Amino acid sequence: MKKLFLVAFFALSSLAITAQVKTPQASPSSKVEQVVGLTSVEVNYSRPSAKGRTVFGELVPYGSNWRTGANANTLVTFSENVKIEGKDLAKGTYSLYTTPKADSWDVIFYKTTDNWGLPEKWNDADVAVKVSVKPESTNRQIETFTIAFDNITNDNAVLSIQWEKTIVPIKIEVPTKEVAISSIEKTLAGPKAGDYFSAGQYFYNSNGDMNKALSWVNQAIDLTEKGKDVPFWYLRQKSLIQAKLNDKKGAIETAKLSLAAAIKAGNKDYEKMNNDSIAEWSKK
Repeated sequence: MKKLFLVAFFALSSLAITAQVKTPQASPSSKVEQVVGLTSVEVNYSRPSAKGRTVFGELVPYGSNWRTGANANTLVTFSENVKIEGKDLAKGTYSLYTTPKADSWDVIFYKTTDNWGLPEKWNDADVAVKVSVKPESTNRQIETFTIAFDNITNDNAVLSIQWEKTIVPIKIEVPTKEVAISSIEKTLAGPKAGDYFSAGQYFYNSNGDMNKALSWVNQAIDLTEKGKDVPFWYLRQKSLIQAKLNDKKGAIETAKLSLAAAIKAGNKDYEKMNNDSIAEWSKK
């Protein structure tokens, strides 16, 4: 009985040590995603609540940099290059900081994204874009800090910072026309050499139609940019397909071309693979 009691005691003690107390976050995390035209924008942030406090001018002092939320950095990610209030911002992920003032807000997209709140040492070189925005007042009380997207069109949207009775609209312009034209031109131009090579390689590796695989690799070779050597890995793949089609003579000829190209490029791995295959396919 005593032994059973001790086992139970240690089991309960172990459970107490490993158990974790779960409580809700004071400022819960949130994520908002929005496609604007052909650009994806994602915001990850934490949402504090006013809880009867005066926010701007007291909880969030005027004239001081603010993390714009709570807890870790508020992060904004753009899939394409954009304009923020007319200023260019390269695609990527940025920390969002602001400097609230009674009549204007500075909005800052900051390159360093691994700070907890404000950087320990502010570096102006990490400021990707800084703009001044006029805040707007609303009659409704916004209890919980909110970041949202408004006025969405194919070419722009408004990233809206909202809390208490203040709304800060930040205009984002996206390159929809440029992205669409680039996509159209790429599609209408047809597949590139690498596309044909990948298709042929896939059919070879998955035991698909070897005649199709050979046709596609041949097209990859034909589309090699004028004045440049045919890549040795294209030729290597063609030789493997020819061998699988029992065209050993053709496979050897192609492997010799791949071998010469590999030697020229200084690639010892492909040099050995081609020599090994030529020796194997030459056997009667």
